[in-house]
Amino acid sequence: MNSRSYITPVSLLFRLRNPEECSAWGRFVELYTPLLFHWARQLGCQESDAADLVQDVFVILWQKMPEFEYDSSRSFHAWLKTIFLNRFRSLGRRKVPISMQSGSGLSDGNSEIELDDTEDLQFLMRRAFVIIESEFSELHRNVFQMYVFDQLAPDKVAQATGISVGTVYSIKSKILSRLKLELKQIVE
Repeated sequence: MNSRSYITPVSLLFRLRNPEECSAWGRFVELYTPLLFHWARQLGCQESDAADLVQDVFVILWQKMPEFEYDSSRSFHAWLKTIFLNRFRSLGRRKVPISMQSGSGLSDGNSEIELDDTEDLQFLMRRAFVIIESEFSELHRNVFQMYVFDQLAPDKVAQATGISVGTVYSIKSKILSRLKLELKQIVE
């Protein structure tokens, strides 16, 4: 790892309690903006509606985080999703976005709305990887990308990169450990 410091998720959540913590908020926005847009697209929002929704969610979080108490037995990810869906419903009650008037199956803000959780972890893992990738060599980044994200067999990755299969497993393990540290507690 290089000398670039990073903050653990629990400390990040603690630091978000202070609205003046620009670096913590920057890190949080960097990690979660793509996921919030992903959720908005799952709900059928047009890009402009999605941008407004994401901005509204960050404003709500900025207001709520000073009173936020971290509880390791509860899911921050679920709390964030609840805030997101509540804001989506609230906006839907005021006006039905054009993108939702046809084709999405949602006719008003009172419809039962659900988001598919299966993609969330993969989505966050990809985003976290973008954030931490500078900590690893180009070879390690390429191996991880091919093996984990592209789901190539370890022997194919080894052959393509000129390393042993054991080294492929080792690189995967090293980067996954770092990703788990980056995402720990936030996605539980």
